[in-house]
Amino acid sequence: MAEELLIDQVTDVKHGIYQPYGWHHWPNHPWMSYQFRRALGETQEGGGAVSECFLAASRMIPGDRESWHQEWKRIADFNQARGDEQYGKGHVRTAMNCWLRAANYYRHTEFWLDYSDPRRLVAFTNMEECSRKFIQNLTPAGEVLEIPYENGKPLYAYFVRAPFANGKQPVMICMGGLDSIKDEMWFMQAHGALQRGISVLMIDGPGQGGTLRRHKIPTRPDYEVPIGKCIDYLLTRQDIDPTRIAVCGSSLGGYYAARAGCYEHRLAAAISHGAIWSITELWANAKEDHGLADHIKTVFGAGSMKEALEKARPFALEGHLDHMKCPYLIVHGGHDVLGVASAQKVADYAKSKGVNVTLRLVSESETGADHCQHDNPTIGQELMIDWLTDQFGIDERELRKTAMNPLV
Repeated sequence: MAEELLIDQVTDVKHGIYQPYGWHHWPNHPWMSYQFRRALGETQEGGGAVSECFLAASRMIPGDRESWHQEWKRIADFNQARGDEQYGKGHVRTAMNCWLRAANYYRHTEFWLDYSDPRRLVAFTNMEECSRKFIQNLTPAGEVLEIPYENGKPLYAYFVRAPFANGKQPVMICMGGLDSIKDEMWFMQAHGALQRGISVLMIDGPGQGGTLRRHKIPTRPDYEVPIGKCIDYLLTRQDIDPTRIAVCGSSLGGYYAARAGCYEHRLAAAISHGAIWSITELWANAKEDHGLADHIKTVFGAGSMKEALEKARPFALEGHLDHMKCPYLIVHGGHDVLGVASAQKVADYAKSKGVNVTLRLVSESETGADHCQHDNPTIGQELMIDWLTDQFGIDERELRKTAMNPLV
């Protein structure tokens, strides 16, 4: 029996309320409230300003996807223009702050647009342009990449080296899931890694971001293949430690990271930022009116939810976690609106197969109890990256002595 999900609970309350999983802005529109909570949480990692988010929400018609698009676009355009203007005046840090906010606002802008809507790629391209301007002004400068994949079509990615003069660095491959993309990984995973001396490769894998939008490449169950291509690329670099490569995936990416850890044994660690045992079990009751139906159908290359669920059948960890050799961490919200039961199921199965697995459920009292800690992404990064620094043997006290840019 499928778990009853908090995200599907609709109430008649018209005003915002605080729930165990965080601020719930429109309780009678839970899916849109969830996305607003995600936007609000990412402000603390530079992905917006609290007042701008509430300003945009105040102008929206609750539940109306077109007004969602228009109001996020309004503040995205403002921040990108202000960033460009301030950069021209030599105010580089202000420009970077504006571009980082704008990048995330453009991500919100496109979220509820149909994938067939031409405005979606326009918003996505604006997001990437703002991300590029931000990372290329970091110290050291980030890189915009196209990683060789299949049939001459690359994976879109960003590489950012941690701001420490400490030689070859460990690296974490960062990826989202069904709807999260490389540009959002700064707020969910990458920022925390860079602060702790771990370089990052933020990717749009099959079924994600630019790889999906431009190349029409859907997802695949054997995610060790695209992660293997990313490792192949990393091994061409002289500034990373090939013995300390990790992978972290958020939401559906939690399945991707676990699957990669099962078969790509060049990985030194794997992190599921939200665990998934079986997609068909998770979405057992999903129909055409599911809150993320357009995302699901597009990501799986399907014409209907029924077809998407059929294509999703191989996306399960039973029989695969048996092969994982690296340490494995699961960080999961204790009141995850998309379900909690699968996290324990994944952890129990992995443990039964001898995997060195750690399950960390995040509680209401510490905040971060929502899906992927969207209500408090900073604590999510702290939990994941502190675990990874321990796995990699990083001494942060010594690391600070080599800092190049303490502002990151």
